[in-house]
Amino acid sequence: MRVENPVAGLPDFVDALDGGIHVVDTGFHRPRFDAAYLIVEKGRAAFVDTGTNHSVPRLLAALGAVGLEPDTVDLVIATHVHLDHAGGVGLLMRHLPRARLIVHPRGARHLIDPVRLVKSATTVYGAEEVERSYGRIFGVAAERVLRTTDGMTIALAGRPLVFLDTPGHAMHHHCIWDAASRSFFTGDTFGLSYREFDTARGAWIMPTTTPVQFQPDALRHSIARILAFEPNHLQVTHFGRVGEVPRLATLFLDQLDEMVALAKSLPTDKARHEALKRGLEAIHLQSLRAHGVMLSDARIGELLALDFELNARGIGIWLDRTAA
Repeated sequence: MRVENPVAGLPDFVDALDGGIHVVDTGFHRPRFDAAYLIVEKGRAAFVDTGTNHSVPRLLAALGAVGLEPDTVDLVIATHVHLDHAGGVGLLMRHLPRARLIVHPRGARHLIDPVRLVKSATTVYGAEEVERSYGRIFGVAAERVLRTTDGMTIALAGRPLVFLDTPGHAMHHHCIWDAASRSFFTGDTFGLSYREFDTARGAWIMPTTTPVQFQPDALRHSIARILAFEPNHLQVTHFGRVGEVPRLATLFLDQLDEMVALAKSLPTDKARHEALKRGLEAIHLQSLRAHGVMLSDARIGELLALDFELNARGIGIWLDRTAA
């Protein structure tokens, strides 16, 4: 959940948490939709996810606001290479002379040479939207890229960060365990938790199954691996820090089971995509009402319209792949 700024002088798009962690609203899509994280330890820094090229000025401003220079950044970590998480990596790295890019081995080539990454995004979103939302995507010199392995530990000024291979949302996804804060930086593996849906019961969460590598069984296994660490918090990209992890896991997995059951019940025909969207809307609306969300159906539909569309596409690709 969002923590009000305890540090005077920080920009209004930066929230300071405990443990040297800062949530930076990247400004992508709408307020409090897309986060990057700045971790500060003993005068050294790391970014986890970057947002898009348009987010880079905010990230550099956040760094300056905590009294650090660009050459204090040792690590830029991409949880995975989807452009709302890593579209700004190449441009940001140009401003950070000492930083290494830390990326899943399946994603490294796409951030070194982003041609295929941009082509894939164009297939999903269209060329005009890719240009508007992301701009020109810059590659990163190969010698500045470090590929992780499952269980690898990388230290930020002595602070251990442990990388877990967590497929399910994407095969090029890892999550990062920070023992100092007893929290995971989860990218999209542990889903989406928009602050508009917070109630007296706390945060709400939902799975994200966007194209093109949704794998429900792998996703369940990844969630189980995260839970085994007994984290106090999740630092999700969409959006911010949330707690009560066991409750959120139950909420997440219940919806995931319903989404898979819905998908398997539908015939393979031209009407399947729209049926998936309507079914997903019904599943999540029911969950939101049970959570105590009082927003109108129309407002909920507005906030989740992009997710309904992309999740339906991702589930459709999974259905076609498993049927082949």
